[in-house]
Amino acid sequence: MKVGSLEILPLLDGHGREPAGSSLTRPGVDDPWACHQDLVDAEGDLALTVGGFLLRTGGRTIVLDAGVGTIDNGRYKGGRFPESLRAAGVAPEDVTDVVFTHLHFDHVGWATQKGSVFFPNATYRVHEADWRHFLDGETAESGAVRKLSPLADRWELFTDDTTLAPGLDTRHTPGHTPGTTVFVVSDAGERALLLGDVAHSVVELTAPDWEAVFDVDPRAAQAARNALADELVDGPHALVGGHFPELHFGRLVSTTGQRRFIPL
Repeated sequence: MKVGSLEILPLLDGHGREPAGSSLTRPGVDDPWACHQDLVDAEGDLALTVGGFLLRTGGRTIVLDAGVGTIDNGRYKGGRFPESLRAAGVAPEDVTDVVFTHLHFDHVGWATQKGSVFFPNATYRVHEADWRHFLDGETAESGAVRKLSPLADRWELFTDDTTLAPGLDTRHTPGHTPGTTVFVVSDAGERALLLGDVAHSVVELTAPDWEAVFDVDPRAAQAARNALADELVDGPHALVGGHFPELHFGRLVSTTGQRRFIPL
């Protein structure tokens, strides 16, 4: 994806599967997937791409989300992230920054491996609200603590919306998790938005009443998703979710009174 002079490369890691009918729902709609059968398999599962993105800007090499790692549990399978990096001409030690939309397991998989930091020269960045939710206090998750504790001296936390690098800005969009962050890449009047899990599937952008079982605060997540959809529909800016098919960017358009995601 080209944004002015900047290029965003997908870093594919693997895939996940979730039961569509219970994961993403529309209250009061008996079969919300009836019009989206192309997005589910014969078992009614929704296929989720897992991975991240690469951005080079201002002399820095930035990884945005880090896939699911080496997990292979029947529902999620990773392992391709290093290969995707190599295909982009990047070694782990070349990465200067790793930034997270949020800290769920399927976005931090290659942050560490077997207790060692995978990107040895990188600074790791995330919104402070997610750091506190997953790693500090009563809501801390043991899996996240084990996975991310090797990064103890590498974190740089942000709170207010900020510029992390030339052409890379943050937009705090809580709901899916307390610190969920949309990354905005911009250059030469062009913009692309990396939504993370503000939308897990393209269907969540088609109607305002979709709900995701994965959201910590469903009402806030729904409001954030719809605000972004209203902002982007029929506009020039590209967007991608953290699990969209093959991490392809697209645009949101309105046709016959409904929104549709059109891959680029």
